Amino acid sequence: MVGVEVKARGSLRLEDLRGLRSLAQALGLRFHRGVVLYLGRETVPFAKNLHALPLEALWRL
Repeated sequence: MVGVEVKARGSLRLEDLRGLRSLAQALGLRFHRGVVLYLGRETVPFAKNLHALPLEALWRL
């Protein structure tokens, strides 16, 4: 399972990962990765399987 959230801000706080962390805890080993898409410019690794990616990264795939 992969969780994806979209934030309409250019910066993130640890609280912004609360939903994905809850999902990871609920799913256990079935949770593979969590991604927050946001309006910033940097890729930010918050944990081994939790990352923030710029929304514009979608258009570069």
